[in-house]
Amino acid sequence: MKVAKPETGFVKIQTTSPLTTAYFERLQEMRRFFLARLRSGAEADDLVQDLYLKVAGLPANEEIRNTRAYLYRLAANLMLDRLRSQRRALQRDDAWHATHHLRSAHEDVADLPSAEAVLAGRQRLDQVLAALGALPPKTQAVFRRHKFDGVGHAQIAVELGISRSAVEKHMIDALRHLVSRVEP
Repeated sequence: MKVAKPETGFVKIQTTSPLTTAYFERLQEMRRFFLARLRSGAEADDLVQDLYLKVAGLPANEEIRNTRAYLYRLAANLMLDRLRSQRRALQRDDAWHATHHLRSAHEDVADLPSAEAVLAGRQRLDQVLAALGALPPKTQAVFRRHKFDGVGHAQIAVELGISRSAVEKHMIDALRHLVSRVEP
């Protein structure tokens, strides 16, 4: 950072580093550098902006002997980071795709339930919740803690201040009630 004191008496601070100046002088050259390697104008523009952020974030008083070579090294590193990130994203997407899709006769089929199955599942859940609402509060609490929250019988007994066999009886009552009220 250079401080200049012009005739007006005001202090003028120059915050432009030699590297920032070199960046602006070679802006189109850097864009062509990215464009030649990536073949995408949008990617080139993004990387030119990323390069500016990198350059602007460096200390202004840092001495660099060859600003052009330094800019190209920064540009190449940014480009490699971007390519590696894209490769990791593709691998992650491929792994997800492989676990969630089936390939059948040259056709890609999602391994997800159909809209009808989702709707039927929601309707059945509504039936279960409605049937649970008809149970006594303690039986509801036991069932919800065990089946929805995954809490064991012993822990539920401690939480509710009842015996473990009482928890088991509440579970049996809840299951009998649900079997009689919910359609298969």
